[in-house]
Amino acid sequence: MSLRTPLGKARGLGAAKEGASSHWMAERLPAIALVPLMLWFVFVAIIGNLDASYADMVTFMGSPWNATLMLLTVFCAFYHGMLGLIVIIEDYVQHHTIKHILVFGLKMYAALGSVLAAVSILKLTFGG
Repeated sequence: MSLRTPLGKARGLGAAKEGASSHWMAERLPAIALVPLMLWFVFVAIIGNLDASYADMVTFMGSPWNATLMLLTVFCAFYHGMLGLIVIIEDYVQHHTIKHILVFGLKMYAALGSVLAAVSILKLTFGG
């Protein structure tokens, strides 16, 4: 038996009826990280290499700095996208079984996509 009033129990829980802010924070941190990473990606990796040949891109990706930034960009983008789509699925899909199947499939897609991108980046970086 709790001596707390209903208002005391509900305070701070928000519309979701749960008090965990970890999912909210997990969405925001990669979004914040993606701002400088996407600026680097657009201005250095794309615009800086518009007329680059394959050999030029191998040289560009051969730099540990560029490879690391590219890996961070890919991982943050997949993770942020996955979390955002999970929220959409949880909000709009009513059937629990379908919701769980879609969330599981989305997580597998994000894992597979990020691993394939990482292997491609590392192959380009080390193997050429």
